[in-house]
Amino acid sequence: MKQISDRLWISPQIETGAIAALKDKGFAGIVNNRPDGEEPRQPAAATNRLEAEAHGLNYTHIPIVPGQISEDQVRDFQNALNDSDGPVIAHCKTGTRSATLYAIGEVMDGRMSHTEVKELGERLGVDLTGATKWLQSHGYS
Repeated sequence: MKQISDRLWISPQIETGAIAALKDKGFAGIVNNRPDGEEPRQPAAATNRLEAEAHGLNYTHIPIVPGQISEDQVRDFQNALNDSDGPVIAHCKTGTRSATLYAIGEVMDGRMSHTEVKELGERLGVDLTGATKWLQSHGYS
């Protein structure tokens, strides 16, 4: 897990058996950014949703196909963070798609400049080139 802000952490795939521990660590919500079936042994979003809800965690599924992020998905991600009563952990295969959604939203809303995206990626150890390209192609450069 890598902390992006006081309210957001990113991680690789969260396994169903690890969800109870997230509640114990103080998380209030989970955002899953993986499409179902991306890998054969990946837990289904519906399975993880049931487990999360059984432990009192909010669960949002915003499946992101690499290279195909929409503005609606960015807004859905922001809403999931804003609607949570506490810290959220967002995950995908490596955490990069989740960090990309966060960075794009921060730039779109003026809380971060497009030049700070690379610094964020370096700090987190994730490649946010995709976020930079998305922002440039949508007029945020």
